[in-house]
This record gives sequence, C-alpha cells and structure tokens, in this order.
Amino acid sequence: MGSEAIQAYRAVLRATRRTFAGDNVMLRESAAEVRKKFEENRHVTSPADRGRLLEEAREASHFISTMIVQAKLNERGGYGMPSLPLF
Repeated sequence: MGSEAIQAYRAVLRATRRTFAGDNVMLRESAAEVRKKFEENRHVTSPADRGRLLEEAREASHFISTMIVQAKLNERGGYGMPSLPLF
C-alpha cells in the first residue's frame, strides 16, 4: 500500500473512531469493513483507478465525519443528540 493509501486508510479509521466513540460494536465492525475494502483493492496498479479509490476514501472519511450522527439513549428512554455549541 502506498503512502497516500495509508493516509487515506488512517483518515477513514479516525473518522469512524470519532463518529462511533463509545460504541464498541460499531467501532469493531466499521474497522473491519474499512480494512476489507482497502484489502480488496490492495493490488490495483492503474494510476487512474488508484486515484479514483483514494478520492472515494477521502469522500468516505468526510461523509462519516459530517453526515453520520449517533444518538444516545437518554434518561427518558428515548434517543437524542447531545447539545452542541453553536459557535
């Protein structure tokens, strides 16, 4: 795996760790899925294909970081998001 691929791999893993912090099942499963996807493409040699895959990894990292939220069970028995500061 080239250095760009390793950086992309680590970025996706960091995004999953932040997004799924405290949820051991999702942390384990997401790490396994990320590893599987990178392993499937380990032997890609075409520069065009490698570039496309790296861009997909960057997009996945961004998507996981910005579009996925994980609600927490609250004291009332429902699910909700923690309050975030506006600024």
